[in-house]
Amino acid sequence: DFRSDSSRGHHVSSQRVRFQRRVRACRYDIDQFTPNFLSIFDSLVPSEEEIAKQNQLVIALSRLINKEWPNSKLYLYGSCANSFGFSNSDIDLCLSIDDKEMSKVDIILKLADILQAGNLQNIQALTRARVPIVKLMDPDTGLSCDICVNNLLAVVNTKLLRDYAQIDQRLRQLAFIVKHWAKSRRVNETYQGTLSSYSYVIMCIHLLQLRRILPCLQEMEATCYVTVDDNHYAYFDQVDKLSNYGAHNNETLSSLLWAFFHYWAYQHDYTQDVISIRTGKIISKHMKDWTRRVGNDRHLICIEDPFETSHDLGRVVDKFSIKILREEFERAANILQYDPNPSVKLFEPYVPPPPFGTLDEEGILSTAGAII
Repeated sequence: DFRSDSSRGHHVSSQRVRFQRRVRACRYDIDQFTPNFLSIFDSLVPSEEEIAKQNQLVIALSRLINKEWPNSKLYLYGSCANSFGFSNSDIDLCLSIDDKEMSKVDIILKLADILQAGNLQNIQALTRARVPIVKLMDPDTGLSCDICVNNLLAVVNTKLLRDYAQIDQRLRQLAFIVKHWAKSRRVNETYQGTLSSYSYVIMCIHLLQLRRILPCLQEMEATCYVTVDDNHYAYFDQVDKLSNYGAHNNETLSSLLWAFFHYWAYQHDYTQDVISIRTGKIISKHMKDWTRRVGNDRHLICIEDPFETSHDLGRVVDKFSIKILREEFERAANILQYDPNPSVKLFEPYVPPPPFGTLDEEGILSTAGAII
């Protein structure tokens, strides 16, 4: 847990320094680093073989489940289906089933029994989770998988992100690099008060909307209509018509990466602003009534979910982790601005300090920070 490192979060710039740096121009030679970042992107993308294995597993599970529930349907959702998933990631499935006589928990338990009868391993029914799931491992493909029930808004959300990814390849490239940075620097764990991978993707879409590389699909004339739990959602999904939308903007991956971190380090107003890809704009915390803490929901970095608009994706960030996030944004922005080899320095893993009084490699007791 990075909270054990008392040195983190104490180096966030003052408002005066942020104001001075917000107008700083990007280094003139930033584009020379794009090939290095693209190589990193290529190394993170799932192979065709891996995608084929995912589809193989979905087909096999569908056949097994349809024997019990003939009208059910399995959907891939989340990062494995929205174009932003790394290689060697677990997959998420949603079982759509119209059975009003069974509760979600009962369906999960029944589903676990069905899967037990198949050639599957490590089956666990987690009925007390916020979203009840069945976990499993498929020995044929080597893939691990979580299956939820009727979480159809997540399926719609997956399609929205996949549609955005098809408009301009720079979105996917940027999001992969940002997610890789977040994992390396350990600011990608909601249970530790930092942001989810999904949040970082939303932040990347927001940046490219501001730079007119991506449109706002929910503000355009709708061509896709979905109803989930009596709520209606709509957006423009004919993205093949938008392939040249951002052609006027010739920024490279490295310049967009600099812009991303520069924005979150020095330009974003954390006291007033909410980013909203639903509107393609920045909206105010007052408009959302996100000006104060309610229960465990804090609003220190506000990221509106595009469909569940009352949901602040940054609500998990607390007064300690917001300082670490902002410090890491500044570190990244400064590396991209000044470092001679930013594609290496940017991803240097954060290594937490050893516990107090531990042995070093030579077996000597460390008492760093102790009063002796």
